[in-house]
Amino acid sequence: MSARSNIKLRHTRLRKRITGTPARPRLAVHFSGKNVYAQIIDDTLGQTLVAVQTTEKAFRSENGSIHANQAIAEKVGALIAERSKARNVSTVVFDRGGFMYHGKVKALADAARAGGLQF
Repeated sequence: MSARSNIKLRHTRLRKRITGTPARPRLAVHFSGKNVYAQIIDDTLGQTLVAVQTTEKAFRSENGSIHANQAIAEKVGALIAERSKARNVSTVVFDRGGFMYHGKVKALADAARAGGLQF
């Protein structure tokens, strides 16, 4: 099995147990080779409440290229926490998207916690 299919299997297994509710929405993260995506989702409504992604203009560097590394993941985590406070979301369920909880995933989660999100 390839690494990509292993991630897909782990994510499917996790999503059986993790759902976002209006009281506790789901913080879903995804990492591609270049970009980092984070969204807070209410699964009962099927609606994204808050989203941050490195394709936004705020993350563009001078040369226009960005890589999904720990420093960028920390910035995304801090920004998702800031935007969620503006939408009065303080507690979430963390959905690591099938990725192992270390490196970029841990950096994003720690930055979101430092920004005030509880999970």
